[in-house]
Amino acid sequence: MSFAPSSALLGVVLAIAGTFLFALKSIFIKLAYAAGVDAETLLALRMLLSAPFYGAILAWLWWRQGWPAQQPKSLLFKVVALGFFGYYLASILDLLGLELISAQLERLTLFTYPALIAVLAAIFLGERLTARIVAALLLCYLGVWVIYGREQQLGDSAQVLHGVALVLGSALSYAIYVVLAKGALRRLGSPLFTSIAMLGSTLFVLIHFVLVRPLSALLVNGEVLGYALLLAFVSTVLPTYMVAEAIQRIGATRATIFGSVGPVFTLLLAVVWLNEPTSLYHLLGMALVILGVGLVSRK
Repeated sequence: MSFAPSSALLGVVLAIAGTFLFALKSIFIKLAYAAGVDAETLLALRMLLSAPFYGAILAWLWWRQGWPAQQPKSLLFKVVALGFFGYYLASILDLLGLELISAQLERLTLFTYPALIAVLAAIFLGERLTARIVAALLLCYLGVWVIYGREQQLGDSAQVLHGVALVLGSALSYAIYVVLAKGALRRLGSPLFTSIAMLGSTLFVLIHFVLVRPLSALLVNGEVLGYALLLAFVSTVLPTYMVAEAIQRIGATRATIFGSVGPVFTLLLAVVWLNEPTSLYHLLGMALVILGVGLVSRK
């Protein structure tokens, strides 16, 4: 497949910029925790603050093009349901995991989702599970294990294990979402699909919140509210559409490869902003995970 130079260059810029903004997510979450907020409240604030943006984009798309011709309205409910896996379950597990482990370990563990997608596609969609995919999976989890072993030495081993398990669950949930979303995404287009899925996930997040927290918990201090706003707009709304546009311009494989710089961004930001300890083990683990994702992303 060939791309016009200007279109491809813009796609590369969007992929890298979107990856950087996504990498800020872990940093904003850690800073918000330090300012005095729990995972459920922060996620509810994030979705409540981002929902108006997605709602406005959905309203604009509906006004411009309406519901795509030949597509059943039942597809709308399927996309809302997909939001459960992609942006509710994956998000709450990720935030709970970040309460227990470093931003560096969280980002690398979460970044294993492309390998999980390949495995799920082989199991449920009949795609061939090649030796390269198996090697990629082994490299990814070897990299996570290297950093996991190091962080066990620095803190509570049971806490680190619990945190990694939660983030692995998040990666698996997001991988399920990607595999199940392929058909609907192709039929609706990325902007419309993303807007509906995000609004659907907001509904699930709010249901979860009211079951575990009083509404008064949303009355947070100004510092937490500021981080929640940054998380909602800078690390949710903007990169969601930037990466979607990048995929449309340069393809999912190339976008994923450029997205491999995400853990690098997170490691640097975590060291500079959060003063998290790092070591050669972290660098080795990061290199192994990036190599594994690079293998599974190649065609």
